[in-house]
Amino acid sequence: METRQLGKTGPLSSAIGLGCMGMSDLYGATDDAESIATLHAALDAGITLLDTGDYYAMGHNELLIREALKGRDRSKALLSVKFGALRDPAGNWLGFDGRPAAVKNALAFTLRRLGTDHVDIYRLGRTDPNVPIEETVGAIAEMVKAGYVRHVGLSESGVGTIKRAAATHPISDLQIEYSLVSRGIEEGILPACRALGIGITAYGVLSRGLISGHWTADRDVAVSDFRKYAPRFNGENLRHNLALVDALRTVAVERKATVAQVAIAWVLSRGEDVVPLVGSRTRDRLKEALGALSIRFDTDDLKRIEQAVPAGAAAGDRYPTPMMAHLDSERR
Repeated sequence: METRQLGKTGPLSSAIGLGCMGMSDLYGATDDAESIATLHAALDAGITLLDTGDYYAMGHNELLIREALKGRDRSKALLSVKFGALRDPAGNWLGFDGRPAAVKNALAFTLRRLGTDHVDIYRLGRTDPNVPIEETVGAIAEMVKAGYVRHVGLSESGVGTIKRAAATHPISDLQIEYSLVSRGIEEGILPACRALGIGITAYGVLSRGLISGHWTADRDVAVSDFRKYAPRFNGENLRHNLALVDALRTVAVERKATVAQVAIAWVLSRGEDVVPLVGSRTRDRLKEALGALSIRFDTDDLKRIEQAVPAGAAAGDRYPTPMMAHLDSERR
């Protein structure tokens, strides 16, 4: 497994990380046995970075990871945890809490659920508009000093927030959506992170399966699946976006690769400071994703990919309107 450094102050990570959210929440039915088998397969393949959130099925995802790590060498896993999202018993989103007391309280529960004495990277899931980022990051920094956290991360932060956070404590990485159809960070956020020595952990590299090559227009989407309400997966937006996938498929065929592998490899090609998080929920999908590691693009390849999926070509926002309002990274 290739490795990449998460920023100038962060840990060494596998070149690809595993995003674990879908194993518990937001993508319809789940299978704990297959999820644990997939986590084991990822660890056996050399994937070290496991990304979760304490609000993914209200702690279920952390407990799942705890089970998968039983009998394993804890030092071989980098546990990246998001906190701060508030949800009710029905799963509705109620906002975010970045108060220092909330930071420490959430971390205490996370450590117990994960069955570990420290989290490798700890980050607020979304910026709390009511709490200065300096206070939130400062509280995580206290937990670093106390030994409960190793590194401070950010999630979906805008340039101003990134700069203020970095002035408070070294930031290992910014977790943010980045894919062929979500390239907004290239304008200001990515340059700002590079200037500050902050790495990128890119989630949504397959745009939640939209550009995986496996999504179809007639797919039956469960009510519990976030994608049923996501703008890019509905109506004319979906038809437009799947046409982009068909164009990308032509490039994939030329490279004797799958659409998903080309999409993941494209994110890998963005720089040694970018680590894609793949959301594989099964061993088969994980095996496919790992195949992206062997793909290298030359200038002509990248040109054909850009022609197939030009920057800004996707139709529809990446979240429903109420959720877009929580994205500090989208504020201008």
